[in-house]
Amino acid sequence: MGWHAHLQLDYRRDGDRTTALDRHHGPLRVLQRLYPEGDAICHHVLVHPPGGIVGGDTLDLHATLDAGSHAVITTPGATRFYRSEGALAVQQVQARLAPGARLEWLPMETIAYSGCEADNRLHFSLAPGAQMLGWDVLALGLPAANAGFVRGRFRQAITLPGVWQERGLIDADDDLLLSSPLGLAGHTVMASLWLAEGIGAACPLDRPRTEALLDAARDLIAASGLPATAGVSAPHPSLLVLRALGHRVEPVMALLQAVRGAWRQLHWGLAPNPPRVWRT
Repeated sequence: MGWHAHLQLDYRRDGDRTTALDRHHGPLRVLQRLYPEGDAICHHVLVHPPGGIVGGDTLDLHATLDAGSHAVITTPGATRFYRSEGALAVQQVQARLAPGARLEWLPMETIAYSGCEADNRLHFSLAPGAQMLGWDVLALGLPAANAGFVRGRFRQAITLPGVWQERGLIDADDDLLLSSPLGLAGHTVMASLWLAEGIGAACPLDRPRTEALLDAARDLIAASGLPATAGVSAPHPSLLVLRALGHRVEPVMALLQAVRGAWRQLHWGLAPNPPRVWRT
């Protein structure tokens, strides 16, 4: 029998302030509300005291953001999917954004230990006029400890209805995917960063704005340590996606943080304001 942990987060706009109510069952919760950049933006740090997810565990996060609210959700460290004897470990995140709401989903990396059986599901529903910045970073095994990803499976699904849906399976036995130049080419870290707006927004990502955001990201990619393994595109009028591959988490995360800060300034007129927990 595994743990089934559930967390409900509800964000509201009360005057100039984004307030939040949280209800949890099991070992999944948030720390106190933080306002490092003023009342309008609520920062939350998501914590899972056991420190890892094993076979049979389910972590279930649901969030609602009312009109005009703005939430930044991050974690203090990596999410770890540990070795399983066969049972599936699941993390599922579902968020629903009302018109005019903003969400920044910015967890630290997910580590897939060798032997894990993991399922990571992300689902974000954006009403017209809602906006989000999000990322997902996956590290396979522990290469620094000479513990590669030699057994197990990791399943991934990212869904923004009407805008973007992708599903993937990384199987440790799939050498063609893991090692081929047409696959991961031996890289053990992969990441996606996206900026999205709800379809039907009054002010969508128009062409000049999209080009400015793409150019800013390309400049940061060129200056990073990943110019050959990162790229950015606009696959949908309401979506920008940056992809990156690396051999270590640190340069990938540094690139994502830099692009997130640049996009925040260009698109929202907000300073980068990285969460304090990233600097501890």
